[in-house]
Amino acid sequence: MRKLMFTFLMSMMAIPAYADGFSQISSKQQFVSLVDGRKLVRFGIDLDVTPEGEIIGQAFGRQVTGNWDWRSGYFCRDLYWGSRELGANCQAVKIQGNTVRFISDMGSGEHADLRLR
Repeated sequence: MRKLMFTFLMSMMAIPAYADGFSQISSKQQFVSLVDGRKLVRFGIDLDVTPEGEIIGQAFGRQVTGNWDWRSGYFCRDLYWGSRELGANCQAVKIQGNTVRFISDMGSGEHADLRLR
């Protein structure tokens, strides 16, 4: 389970990043309007991404902390899962309904879909 969670947080899911039906989030203002006051959730994961640039929550029984900013159209985050540093990564962000898709490596990597709640 720990290896699975580590892989998930490192790469944001081991699934090719197809964007069928998703719309690109292109600005910090647009991103903040989506996540402000809402949680990003999926099985075992519950996160708050604050407008002030913090990431806080839980993932599979461990605390998740980090910081984020918006750079040149990408969500750039530095993340910790418990005491494990997962490092920095800039990600494309897309939306479809209440599903937010984060695509690692500036949109060329793997993705994670989280629901807005």
